[in-house]
Amino acid sequence: MALCNLLLLGLPWLVAAVTAANPGCKIRITTKGLELVKQEGLRFVEQELEHISIPDLHGKEGQFQYNISGVKVTDLQLALSNLHFQPPQHLAFNINNASISLRFRGQLLLVLVSDHVPPPPLPPVQALSPFPCQRRSGLPPCWDQMLTLTFAFSYDIGSINASAEGVNVRTLLKLSMDKAGRLKISNITCNASIARMQTGFTGTLRKVYEFLSAFITTGIRFLLNQQICPALHYAGRVELNSLLDTVSVRSPVDEHISIDYSLLSHPVVSPDTLDLDFKGMFYYQSNETLVNQAVAPVIKETERMVYVAFSEYFFNSAMDAYYQAGVLSKEIAGEEVPKDLEVLLRATFFGSIIMLSPAVVDAPLKLVLQASAPPLWTIKPAGTSVSVAAVLNISLVPVDHPAIQLSSMTMDAKLSAKVSLRGKALEVQLDLRRFRIYSKQSALESLALFPLQAPLKTLLQLVIMPILNERTKKGVPIPLPEGMDFTKEIVTSHVGFITVGADLHFSKGLREVIEKYKPAQASRPPSPEPTTPAGL
Repeated sequence: MALCNLLLLGLPWLVAAVTAANPGCKIRITTKGLELVKQEGLRFVEQELEHISIPDLHGKEGQFQYNISGVKVTDLQLALSNLHFQPPQHLAFNINNASISLRFRGQLLLVLVSDHVPPPPLPPVQALSPFPCQRRSGLPPCWDQMLTLTFAFSYDIGSINASAEGVNVRTLLKLSMDKAGRLKISNITCNASIARMQTGFTGTLRKVYEFLSAFITTGIRFLLNQQICPALHYAGRVELNSLLDTVSVRSPVDEHISIDYSLLSHPVVSPDTLDLDFKGMFYYQSNETLVNQAVAPVIKETERMVYVAFSEYFFNSAMDAYYQAGVLSKEIAGEEVPKDLEVLLRATFFGSIIMLSPAVVDAPLKLVLQASAPPLWTIKPAGTSVSVAAVLNISLVPVDHPAIQLSSMTMDAKLSAKVSLRGKALEVQLDLRRFRIYSKQSALESLALFPLQAPLKTLLQLVIMPILNERTKKGVPIPLPEGMDFTKEIVTSHVGFITVGADLHFSKGLREVIEKYKPAQASRPPSPEPTTPAGL
């Protein structure tokens, strides 16, 4: 019974140990990188606020009716802004003491009314005549109607320039992992305030506008304040998330394998860093999963804008995927075999050829090199190496006869690997360092193969290595949004993982990328209907 209780107590820890997974790829963005993002993001916010839509304002004060319409933002000054990390998983974007300049059209109606007659409605902007009535014979235009209704009014249209001063905006963006394992802005909280408004009026009734400025200014300030946060909500939840969608979670690397860059957990935010843990696994078929038993990457540095770390698992999963795809093999036959190597092989296996079939002594040679297991990457502070175990089969291929195998030898090779970044693609340059062939059948045969060591190594260097490097030169994309690249990279090897420290560079503006990838159905929402503030 005690044993059962002990097992039940330990079950949650056992499940956690089984389900937890180390990242194959880890990305850290530092405060220096965030400063660059802030500069580009500030231009984006300015563009968003320039296009805010402010509804018309109608009001009445005493004998005056006014209509404010066509409000446009003409200038923004957002010099004092701040973007910083806020634990546990937020980005805080604050705008302090900003100013927003506006220009709009004002209509004013002065009504002198008797106690029993209601005032007329405010004429539309397009009206050119002050009175919507017809001339009658013997009287000036509309004079008889004015006498009948016992009121008179004056109508004026003028332009108004306004400036919102002391604009403060507090925005908090929550970063999360969605169901697909993609980074998303899952929530935005926003609070905006305007300390004061200044207005300047034109028109024949400018003095009257100035008399009503307190009411008009209060209304415009209220409406402007109502539009700032909805614009930022839309920018974050729709437009910035469309930018994050450009990071592929599962995408093909080439015609053989794909890569899984899904997040393993929600982002971790500290006051100085943002850490993202990615699965970082290559696969041949979508249902394949390679268990990650490698050392988890650890990033301690904060001097560069961004750091990317790759564990041995990242590279070994690629080797396993290529091995499962069956592409880690190469056939060299006929004229592809170097002449000096062909002469040496025929001399080495001359006795075997005569014993097997003297009639095919001049048949073309075929060499088939195939990996017998997935190559294994080992990362150490001194450098990175790749161990390769393969089988080399040497055969004669007569035209009218089945192939005749002359030898099957085991090959062990060790390659050095140099990892680098170009743009935002990870590249690898391989170089053959050690090479050995031997026979598993007998030590005597291994001794006989010794003269082939140098020519076969030369064959690998001249034929096989260029093919491998041509594939690795294409690179593997790093999970960054489109328009963002790495510069000034520095690669450092550790025990079990590699870190790449770099600076960030925007090759495309945020607006350009967002407009390219924004979903067609994600149109800008209509401005919310304003609630009339008190006093209007």
